[in-house]
Amino acid sequence: MAKIEARLAELGVVLPTPPTPVANYVPFVRTGSMLFVSGQICHAPDGKLVAKGKLGDAVSIEDGQRAARACAVNLLAQLKVAVGDLDKVVRVVRLGGFINSAPTFVDGPKVMNGASDLMVEVFGDKGRHARTTVGVAALPADAAVEVEGLFEVS
Repeated sequence: MAKIEARLAELGVVLPTPPTPVANYVPFVRTGSMLFVSGQICHAPDGKLVAKGKLGDAVSIEDGQRAARACAVNLLAQLKVAVGDLDKVVRVVRLGGFINSAPTFVDGPKVMNGASDLMVEVFGDKGRHARTTVGVAALPADAAVEVEGLFEVS
């Protein structure tokens, strides 16, 4: 078993079959050694949202962190489809997080730690990345969190 696949198993992470895009875009684009993965919302493997609604209103920071982690799992699922073997990931370069936020919610970075922490748990130092977190008024399906990623691959 590949090293990263073994690490996922240790963490109890099962990669779902990625959904097909619902609009006019592709799930990922590779150019040279850079792989851009489109934003993934917080679907659980059963297709239901891990958290629905606004942070700072109906959704707690802890539920938001679980949602961000689910987004990161979905990024990894798309990444595996793109490169076939997660051991080909040289570096997690950047994550971009979109937090469905109530107007006064300012803890988006705490929510995004759910995604960032998973990348470091899975890839170690290669999982440390640059990051942007933005509070938004709405997300598709009223998802609490969406995360996109940029990866260097071999």
